[in-house]
Parts: sequence; C-alpha cells; structure tokens
Amino acid sequence: MRVVFVHGACVRDGSWWWHRTAELLQERGVPSVAPALPSCGEAGLPGGAGGPGLSEDVAAVRQVLLDGDEPTVVVAHSYGGIVTAEAAAGVGSVRHLVMVSSYLPEVGQSLSEFGDGSPAPFLDVDPDAGTFGVRPELLVDTFLQDCDPEVQAQAADHLARQSVQVTGQPVGAAAWQQVPSTYLVCAQDRGTPPRLQREFARRAGSVVELDAGHHPFLSQPVTVRDLLLSL
Repeated sequence: MRVVFVHGACVRDGSWWWHRTAELLQERGVPSVAPALPSCGEAGLPGGAGGPGLSEDVAAVRQVLLDGDEPTVVVAHSYGGIVTAEAAAGVGSVRHLVMVSSYLPEVGQSLSEFGDGSPAPFLDVDPDAGTFGVRPELLVDTFLQDCDPEVQAQAADHLARQSVQVTGQPVGAAAWQQVPSTYLVCAQDRGTPPRLQREFARRAGSVVELDAGHHPFLSQPVTVRDLLLSL
C-alpha cells in the first residue's frame, strides 16, 4: 500500500507536517507522499485574488492519486477533507479514507458552510489581497499545544497565505460516500472543535477518538502509524 497525505489550510510543505508519521511508515515498508496544494502557493503561483483555488487543489491531489495503481490510503487533514472529497472520487486505487479533524462535505457544500459566518479568531483575513492565514502568535496554542518544542519552533516556517476563495467553493463529489472511511477525532483540538468533529464523524464508516490536538501525526505519530497499518 501507499499513503497520500493531504494537508490542511494555510500551510505549505505537507511533507514536513507529515514527516514524523511518514518516517515510521517507511520503516515498515509503506511509502507516502504529500501533494502540494496550489491554493497555498505551492505550485509557483501565489494564493490570492485570481490565484489558484479549490479546483486546482483537487486536480493536484487527483493527479498524484492517479499516478500509482497500488492500493492507496488517503489521509486528509482539516481542509484536506474538502479537497479529498472530490479528488478521490472514482479513483479505483483508493481503498480507504482517513479523515483527521477533517471536514466531510456533501456534494455542493463548501468550507464556509461549517462556520458561524465570521472568521475564526486565529485566522487573519485580507479581503483586498484575497488571502487568509493563521496568526503566527496563536499557532502553537491553538494547533500544536501537545507537540514537542522542536516541532513548535519549526512550524511557523511552514505557514502559508492561502486563497480565501477556497472557503466558498463547493465540492463536486463526496468520495467518502463510496470509499470505506475512518474518522480520527482529536479530542484536545483547539482549532476544529471536537463537537464539530463528532458531527462529521457520524458520516464516516468508523470512528477513532484520540486525546490529541490538531496535529496527531506530529504529536502521536506511532498511534497514527498503527492506525494506518491496521486498515
């Protein structure tokens, strides 16, 4: 098998966010890859008004999924669930979806429908530039409180300004309706409320709850590896 990791919003360098779990998987002979998301400025064009949006993210992930025919597990984190819902639809090699503190949209839903209509306090939105990002001073306390100091110190270097248009663009498919899925609820998450995660988890085939913050693949990589190997 192989694992494809789809990172969340307002970050870049998915392989860095995934590296602790990736190394443990590689030790067991399981390769993994973390596609670049164009809306986060990872494809040469900056995010922003007129820049890449959800459709470009979907196309980038879908291409990686189609590049191999071995059985594939897709791990979608947070906003990555929006991308994966459409990108993994109809791809025969995808055998399982693992949604980590992730959004599970129905066809026609967008990220903005899952909020209360106002930006989260840890986000900085620039409507003129058409971008949004995580406030660096709130990064650790909101998303990485259970990670070790080394990860906390490095994380800010892997933030990105993302095209805000992705929040309002609807998905055209819902792969989790056809592909076996597991939802990993992060019970100590301060970014995506556990209450909301549990609502999404009802849509998944199975649910695992972990006493972790928003990035369990960094704070508890052995547990995440073992979950993936058990599928």
